[in-house]
Amino acid sequence: MNPRIGLVVLGVYAVLLIIGGVMGFVKAKSRASLIAGVVSGLITIGAIVISRTSNEDGGFGIALVLAILMFLFFAPRAMTARKFMPAGLMTLASLVVIAVMVCSI
Repeated sequence: MNPRIGLVVLGVYAVLLIIGGVMGFVKAKSRASLIAGVVSGLITIGAIVISRTSNEDGGFGIALVLAILMFLFFAPRAMTARKFMPAGLMTLASLVVIAVMVCSI
């Protein structure tokens, strides 16, 4: 798979993580959502930088681990809440990132 596809997918994922954290803070005044979303987004951006500059597989590996952790966090919440937003969206996005990263490594 073309590595640029992985980088674009990670860029979209980073934006979703950060926006999700901000939205959790705005709607529910949840500092935990804000911190977790921003930190996760920054880790994803760090993975992009690593992939572009020094070690493509290393950056994609970091992103893969993060996406798996996000999937394990959001999937039970999506199944319990039975709503697509926000847990369903993040579960689906995490699955897409996992698939792309596995194909890219």
